[in-house]
Amino acid sequence: MADEYEIGRLRASEKRQGLFPHGECVLSFWQDGKRRRFRLGTDNETEARRRAPAVYAEALRPKGTTVAELWEAYRRDKAGNPSVAIMAHQWKALAPHFGAMSAEDITIADCRAYIAARRSLGRKDGTIITELGRIRTVLRWAKKHRLIKSAPDIERPATVRDRRDRHLTARQIRLLADACKTPHLALFVHLAYATAGRAGAILGLTWDRVLFDRNKIDLEDPEIKAAHKGRAIVQMTRTIRLRLLEAKQGARSDYVIEWAGKPVRSVKKGLTTAAKAAGLPHVHPHLLRHSAAVRQAEAGVPMDEIASHLGHSDMKVTRDIYARFSPEALSKSAAALELDDELHEVGGFGEPQKLAR
Repeated sequence: MADEYEIGRLRASEKRQGLFPHGECVLSFWQDGKRRRFRLGTDNETEARRRAPAVYAEALRPKGTTVAELWEAYRRDKAGNPSVAIMAHQWKALAPHFGAMSAEDITIADCRAYIAARRSLGRKDGTIITELGRIRTVLRWAKKHRLIKSAPDIERPATVRDRRDRHLTARQIRLLADACKTPHLALFVHLAYATAGRAGAILGLTWDRVLFDRNKIDLEDPEIKAAHKGRAIVQMTRTIRLRLLEAKQGARSDYVIEWAGKPVRSVKKGLTTAAKAAGLPHVHPHLLRHSAAVRQAEAGVPMDEIASHLGHSDMKVTRDIYARFSPEALSKSAAALELDDELHEVGGFGEPQKLAR
């Protein structure tokens, strides 16, 4: 935080006679192109540094409780977080509906009106869910920081359970990769599935983090200093190792996924085109990561290993999403409810037989 402001002293003409003979210390920083200064009430530098963080935090504290004011406060608090980059785009849609509203006054009716308005423009429910989810995140953050007393319920379009159940099989992954028109897109499909990495981590992967000698891939980018979602160091599969060795021979840049010697920013359109060519429903980058995790769960991989592979810091998130795909999910808890321990079943679902004594 200290890098975000400076501590100086008032000029001689600004000194308070007698109180601060050495010049009162002041905190200063730039905000929205303007320089702001706040007196720290002392001319002792050590004491000034002690007081500065609290004064700075109070200076940035939003003075209002409208959604627009809280949105901006959240954006500043999370500066550097990758998710903040897309907030400006989301705000273009949300601002006309919610910007001037007091955060605590948002009702279910307001949310439904927003949903109807966005649908009338042809926006998909997935987009609307994301937009309203961002409002919900901002308001929960505001409540946590005691900027508002309560965060209202934000109703979003009803989600169909199989949105999380939907995934691609190994065969469909191969069909998708084969339908890719360019080598870099096919490599992305294979790499995203083999590592279960996020799209940003795959597109940002550089060759110095492809550790052929250790047979591992390090998805953590050391250049990213801001807080971001977890990334893992994963084992190479035999298939992806061979594909990476082949790609390395023709590499024209430091980036693994490249086109004409330059890094690739997005593969969304390419995946959509490839999915249509392969006869598959819509495919987005995250579906490859999700499909990889589902395949691991179906194979009986322990939840803690899947969490590590995904870069999840909280295994509860992994369990909530993927435990139901495991063949052993809830098997122990179900067995504990057996009423007659003298019965067993032949072949799993045969006629019950008495156990031999």
